[in-house]
Amino acid sequence: MDTQLFAIIILTFVIHLVGTLAFAFRIAGIRTGHIAIAFSLFNAVVLISRTSNSFQAPLLAKRVETSILDAASSHLQWDFALILAAASFGTVIGGLLIPTVQRVATGAVASFKRRRNLARLMLKALTPRGASVVMQSVALPRYQNLTSLRVSKEFPAVYVGMNFLATALWTVGVLSAIYAGSIDPEFRVTASSLSAVINGVATIMMFILIDPYLAGLTDDVVAGEASEARYRRVLVWMVLSRLAGTVFAQILLVPGAHLIAAVARWI
Repeated sequence: MDTQLFAIIILTFVIHLVGTLAFAFRIAGIRTGHIAIAFSLFNAVVLISRTSNSFQAPLLAKRVETSILDAASSHLQWDFALILAAASFGTVIGGLLIPTVQRVATGAVASFKRRRNLARLMLKALTPRGASVVMQSVALPRYQNLTSLRVSKEFPAVYVGMNFLATALWTVGVLSAIYAGSIDPEFRVTASSLSAVINGVATIMMFILIDPYLAGLTDDVVAGEASEARYRRVLVWMVLSRLAGTVFAQILLVPGAHLIAAVARWI
């Protein structure tokens, strides 16, 4: 594995790790009653993911360009499979870290409520005392949260299914569009620009359909109209469907790339 591929894998891992940890900040908002502050702190963490995104796409494009120039020595499909595996691995680690990050985020929300200075809060986290608080917050997901999963009247099948599909599209969108450039190099710029269309569909599903449902359920828990146990079960289903979406992206990669290449030629 060369340095470029390793960098892409790490960036992909970080993107999906941070995306999964959004659920931890939702729980912290419920625990503290300060949902707006919790989401504001998460937006600061999202900057890491967005920075990773900005580096990932050019590195992927460069890898395809190199493959086109030297097809004999490239293993592009295998490289992209490894990148997608990093997305799944990042989701798994993110899911396992939710209890730990939820505890850290709960403390961060309380600290921010007192001082309301994000820069100071971040600097405090880098001190030995901050590291000690993080170590004391380490916890694994409870076994009961997994064994209590069951399909009942409260099971949000539609939203879990949409989360699965949206995650699959969002995970594979940029990868398939850039991979399409190796299938039809003549239209590789057009193909890569079509990733915005795929990601746009996934984003609409996430922010117009899925996120409002989770936001409403979050408010119900805060208002005492829904139990926190039910909320945790829903979040576990969301993490599992997110993981399944990253795995399904492996299947969509090549067919999606061929479809994008065909659309690039047609338009």
